[in-house]
Amino acid sequence: MGSLEAVLLLLCMSSPCLGQAAEGQGSGAGTRLISGKGFINLGHRWGSKSPLMHVSANMSEVTSIKSSFEFRTLDPEGLVFYGDTNGGVDWFVLGLRGGVPEMQIGKANILTSVAGGPKLNDGKWHKVELRSEGVFVGLEVDGTDALVLGLHSNPEDCHMTGKIRLSLGGILVRELELLNPLRTEMDGCVRAGNWLNLSSPWEMDLSEELHPCFDEIQKGSYFPGTGMALFNSSDFPAKQMNDSGVEVKIEGHSFKWNGTILGLVAPHGKPLLTITAEAQTGELIVRFGTQTDTLKLGPHSLALKLSRHAVQVELGQQQLSKLEDVAHDWVNMWNKGMPLAFGGVPDDSNSQCLEGCLSLIQVQGQDVDLDLALHMHNSISSHSCPFSP
Repeated sequence: MGSLEAVLLLLCMSSPCLGQAAEGQGSGAGTRLISGKGFINLGHRWGSKSPLMHVSANMSEVTSIKSSFEFRTLDPEGLVFYGDTNGGVDWFVLGLRGGVPEMQIGKANILTSVAGGPKLNDGKWHKVELRSEGVFVGLEVDGTDALVLGLHSNPEDCHMTGKIRLSLGGILVRELELLNPLRTEMDGCVRAGNWLNLSSPWEMDLSEELHPCFDEIQKGSYFPGTGMALFNSSDFPAKQMNDSGVEVKIEGHSFKWNGTILGLVAPHGKPLLTITAEAQTGELIVRFGTQTDTLKLGPHSLALKLSRHAVQVELGQQQLSKLEDVAHDWVNMWNKGMPLAFGGVPDDSNSQCLEGCLSLIQVQGQDVDLDLALHMHNSISSHSCPFSP
């Protein structure tokens, strides 16, 4: 069985930590009304390109050419705000790329894009204002002009009639060819919104769940004990000539972790290696086949090192003896592809999903972005954790 087929098979199996991806295209089960002025969490919608919520109005009802809101995130990329007229023919997108604001406009098959201004993914609240100035759209951040984007078109195309639609966290058309493709997932929060001075509440599909915003945030990925993120190990290839093999590094307050932190699974679905924290006993438990070993939890980084015929786990200065395994070539298996899970073990009903903050996840020295997972449970905050001193 190929590596990708093995991962897809696991996704079809029942597992308490897998859950379901966001349906994201509307269930037809009806909508509820949400105020656009309160706290709105744009996250927890992995795999969905449809909006979290939307509002529409006749152009005759629009009394302001400005929209403003406060925005907070640690996520470097994602979609924040979308607006369109003409049933989606003419549209506008505001997102982040590399933490920097990016605006894109599409009108009459003409596309334009601009990026710049201050980085917004610093975990602080920023006041953002968008304003229309004829053929230009301006972006202001914290009272300072940041970007201006313009698009000339035929005067006949500029009649402000019909409906205008706005959405948060997604787009309102199924196929939208952006000039610069942008991931739609955004782990961020919006508050104090004033949307073109409209008084109408926003509509939210009943299939969607509006998660609360953390009071304060810090960098990391937060697992609330209900889900996991699944990757293919071959997405992080090991160098064949590298004697150090493969290294997975995880940082955080390990004494606050509880549940399965990491799992490596065989193509047929059987867990090969699991690393679990037990908060009640203060132990880190490593299970490798029939072998089990323990380390003492503490404020240390966790490292998993795979060489060709051995597995080694380190927690700070504590180090397990190498678990020798002449039956497997771990580097070769890794490069061919194995399901690599953070926060749980797929198809293992006995495993407890992780509760805690992983402030850093690295594979082969590369930061892991959970938004790029093959599957991620929507309870996970991919780029933020509740602040913990």
